[in-house]
Amino acid sequence: MIAESAEGISRMSASHGEMERSAGATGWDASDFEKVFLENFSRIAAVLFRLLGDRARTEELANEVFWKLYRQPALPATEGNVPGWLYRTATNLGIDELRSRGKRKQYEEAAGRLTAESDGSPDPLDEVLREEKCRQVRTALAALKPAQAQILILRHSGFSYNELADCLRVSRGSVGTMLMRAEAEFQRRYLALERKS
Repeated sequence: MIAESAEGISRMSASHGEMERSAGATGWDASDFEKVFLENFSRIAAVLFRLLGDRARTEELANEVFWKLYRQPALPATEGNVPGWLYRTATNLGIDELRSRGKRKQYEEAAGRLTAESDGSPDPLDEVLREEKCRQVRTALAALKPAQAQILILRHSGFSYNELADCLRVSRGSVGTMLMRAEAEFQRRYLALERKS
């Protein structure tokens, strides 16, 4: 996955690089960009996959995150937080993707997977319940404020408080409070969804 995406980025850089460099739209050196890409792609893709649950769409959005970074006219300072910018952009794109999905499409996909897997699945009811729970979690996340959804997704992805503070550009001391508020709001929205179904 990473190697294929790295090749894709290299091709994008080669094909669009000359045009954009002549226009002054990017400040990236190809080797610097490739280094940032290789160091961060797998974690960006993991965050997006946890959010979306769709590998193909995850790769598309992960590549879009790096394409947005590449096209930045002003690079974040070298002492700046490029990984934080990447995670924030990835979670924003992921949340936008969740919001754009229609409920009908989600139900159709779940029904199609259930039909395809019903031959090999020992208990279809468990699969339906798991899919419904995932759908409710994603719906609750999409209804949260972007900062709340970001902190929950990143924390669930294994980020420490220090990493969360860096990514969200807040003090380490406020991460716990933000996380607690985001969890409470998520729980309120999730329980409301459960009561409706």
